[in-house]
Order: sequence, then structure tokens, then C-alpha cells
Amino acid sequence: MEDSAKERILAAAEELFADSGFDATPTSRIAERAGVPKGLVHYYFNRKKDLLAALVARLPDSTVDHRRVVVAGDIAESLRRLVAALDARLNASPLLSHLLWREADTHSAVRDAMQARYDNVAAQIKQVILAAGGAAVAIKDVEAAAALLALAVSYRHSVARHSDEEDPIDEELNFVASALIQRQARPAR
Repeated sequence: MEDSAKERILAAAEELFADSGFDATPTSRIAERAGVPKGLVHYYFNRKKDLLAALVARLPDSTVDHRRVVVAGDIAESLRRLVAALDARLNASPLLSHLLWREADTHSAVRDAMQARYDNVAAQIKQVILAAGGAAVAIKDVEAAAALLALAVSYRHSVARHSDEEDPIDEELNFVASALIQRQARPAR
């Protein structure tokens, strides 16, 4: 029963924070939505900020085993597979993801978690580019390409809840993959 009440509190907080924002959501509304006494919210979470921290901790892991997505010699396809795997993890909790993006500007714990997530995605993109491209990749450009694509993926995830339209990430992946290979093929000046 206790775990069930705690889960209901977290689920209610996630929904209400995503809808109204952290600051505009009183714990009394969370308790009401969860169907528990207000004191139980404070029993599990001393402060409302502790509730937010618990939600940050629930963000799905964004680490993908690069060996599952890499197609040797095909950077664009490898990146498509990585992005699809990252998207699948986001889709496990789009409301939570939206909440965290919404609160990143006002809460340092959320901002730090989002920065760590971005860093993780950029590192994975770099790893996939290097594994897929091999010697054909201009290594000095990989860091910039990974940062650029990580920004594109992060942006997509920040607005995913607001749109059902397909986005042009495929075009960006093809462009970056092509640019990495072409830079290597050009003679040095």
C-alpha cells in the first residue's frame, strides 16, 4: 500500500508539474490528484523540491549500446538507428521529459540532469560516428558534428510532446554524415 501511494504521488506530481509548472502546483493539488492525505506527500517528500528531484531520478537512461546501432561504413544509418533508440527511450515517458525541459530554467537539479543527458547523447553520437566511419572520418570534425547532432536530438526531445509531425532529422543526419566523409576526401590546403 505504501509503495502504491508513493507511486500515485509521483505520477500526480509529474502530470501536474508538466501541466501547470512546478511553482504553480501546490502539494495539496498533488495529494488530491493522488487520492492521498496531504500529510502523506510530506511524509515521503519533505519538500516539494524533493518531489522534483525524485522525478528527475526517474528519467529513463539515455545510454544505448553503440554495438547495437553501428553499421560499419554507414554513418547516416548508424546515426538513424541511434536516434531511433534514443527516441524510443523518450517515448517511454514523454510527460516526464516535457516536465524536465520546462523546469530546467528554474531548478539547478533539473538543469544539471539535462546537461548530463546532453553530454551523454553527444558522447554516444561521437562513438557511433567513429565506429561507423572508421578511417573515412575526419576525426577533427567529429566533436563538432556530435555536439551539433546532440543539440538537434535534444531540441526534438524538448518539443516532442507538442507535435505529431515528422521532423527532418533524417536530412540532418545525412548532411552531417556526408560532410564528415567529404572533409576527409578533400586535399589539405
